[in-house]
Amino acid sequence: MSIMKYLTQNTGFPDVNEASKEGIVAIGGDLSVERLVLAYRSGIFPWFESDEPILWWSPDPRFVLFPNKLKVSKSMRQVFRNKDYKVTVNKNFRAVITECALVKRNGQESTWVTDSMIEAYVELHKLGYAKSVEVWKDDNLVGGLYGVDIGNRVFCGESMFTKESNASKVAFISFVQNTNYKLIDCQVYTNHLKSLGAEEISRNEFLKFLE
Repeated sequence: MSIMKYLTQNTGFPDVNEASKEGIVAIGGDLSVERLVLAYRSGIFPWFESDEPILWWSPDPRFVLFPNKLKVSKSMRQVFRNKDYKVTVNKNFRAVITECALVKRNGQESTWVTDSMIEAYVELHKLGYAKSVEVWKDDNLVGGLYGVDIGNRVFCGESMFTKESNASKVAFISFVQNTNYKLIDCQVYTNHLKSLGAEEISRNEFLKFLE
């Protein structure tokens, strides 16, 4: 049975193997750049709703995508051939993360992309740790995603949004196909990412990719 660790501004993270069965490593602390970078380098990410304290997670198993296993359906290949969308990287990070905050998600009372999260990740972006992918249609932002790159060829995907059919898939597929990451961290299972080739691996196997 794990004993939950409460973080102060000056304490580091416990070993991820001390996480609860659900994958919670610790509670509290802050969303400073230093703590966020340490978290991602340790295989940990924040995930909490607006009325909760900061919760830090490192689930086991971990949901990931190996880029060489990306699945692109016939219908998505047709979407790319139609060239209805334009894809950019780091064109408007704040707009992307703000749109992700507005997405209504099943089983969640409120958004987990809180105002404090937005400001923290905008700061990460300014320092080169966070990236956004934008999908445009007729100069309108219709889809995108954002995540964290801590420099070890692992991209930690955080959230995505879509306002047009398949726009978030266009963002994800384009990003995976045009980068040299060895692993895309998808964090927790979703049917959407499973259909694109994501799979579960053990937490210990995931941590080896961060070394």
